[in-house]
Amino acid sequence: MKFLGFNKASWSFFFSSKSATSSPQVREDKKIPPSPEWHSEVGDASNKQSPPDAQSALFLYQPKHDYDFVENASVPQLKSENEVLLRTRVIGLNPIDWKGPAFNFGLPELPCISGRELVLAISTDYRDSRKGAFQEYSIAYDFNAARIPRHLDLNRCAPIGVGFVTAVMSLGICLGLDFSKMTESPGPDLLSIARSIPEAELPADTREETFRGIPLAERPKPGDWLAIWGASSTVGFLALQLAKLAGLRVICIVDAVKYGSLIVENGADVLVHRNNTGEAISIARAVTQDNLRFGLDAVGKETASLLQSILRSSEDENAPTSHLAGLTGLPKEHCPGVSHHKVPIKLFHERAEIGSIVSSWLEELLSANKLEPPKTLVHEGGLKGINDALQHLRSGECQAQRIVVPV
Repeated sequence: MKFLGFNKASWSFFFSSKSATSSPQVREDKKIPPSPEWHSEVGDASNKQSPPDAQSALFLYQPKHDYDFVENASVPQLKSENEVLLRTRVIGLNPIDWKGPAFNFGLPELPCISGRELVLAISTDYRDSRKGAFQEYSIAYDFNAARIPRHLDLNRCAPIGVGFVTAVMSLGICLGLDFSKMTESPGPDLLSIARSIPEAELPADTREETFRGIPLAERPKPGDWLAIWGASSTVGFLALQLAKLAGLRVICIVDAVKYGSLIVENGADVLVHRNNTGEAISIARAVTQDNLRFGLDAVGKETASLLQSILRSSEDENAPTSHLAGLTGLPKEHCPGVSHHKVPIKLFHERAEIGSIVSSWLEELLSANKLEPPKTLVHEGGLKGINDALQHLRSGECQAQRIVVPV
């Protein structure tokens, strides 16, 4: 394992199995010395340092138990040329970090190291414990890493990564939103990029959504309405901002008492209180004059079904289809003229041309102050304090805040 250089984000340093990347699909700017525009704990890339022999980490040995703190654990090893070893600086906690063990859901083979969010290596591959955030050193693909602008607080940026990727993939692939037409800080046309890749080269479970999902003629245009159920979640909050940057009009269905001010401040055109679902549906239908064709649900199957009932439904084969993206579940029943979409998240960490351009765009948006990070609550205690922090997260007392843990 050869040392490569100090990175340009929030980690003190990183290592790589090669001295430079030769793949044209991978961002070359990951391999250059740090810029004064980006966070860097150590400024001189010539100060080489060897990887440590051991680290501290949290292991999950069985469901329905806390994570166990282990000293002298093995440092994860690199397996490919596009991987880097990162020093964990700040961990962002995700609800799946407690829901997985509690409900034996979304867990890889045990024992495992969990954690989806660290600044700012974006881990959407939960099956690989080398990439888990709950350890002092973590592996990431270089095309899944993003730099943090120096003017931003590292703690504020810890929860962005997975939420941003999920929001971008939901809007850009599932709903077909073209970010390249934005007037400020334009992004990628992800659907066109993904469909330019030979289908056989994509992960098998992403091909249907990518190639036979939304027709090009039905993609949203500036001025179209998008409804987000659960806009107070990290994904929903970031999707709201991205949709507004792309020129859409957005209805946000949330607990307006708790989150209304935050959602309105970040661009919602219409705020609908979720507690009376019948009234919320009626308001959304009235505002869009029963012509809502795009919906994003960030909560679950029940709310996805409610959101589907707001979308325009028609048995006319010549009428444009409505499109519903569900992050954690989709309705069991289909309404006529409504298409369901699952997020092909694997494209981000299995296709370098997708991961690289999404990471690069995140850097641009943060640098230009076009993206407001979620509000955060700092929980001290490092790795040993994560179990307590997850209990706090599980209690629901954080409201619109995301818990982050400096390591």
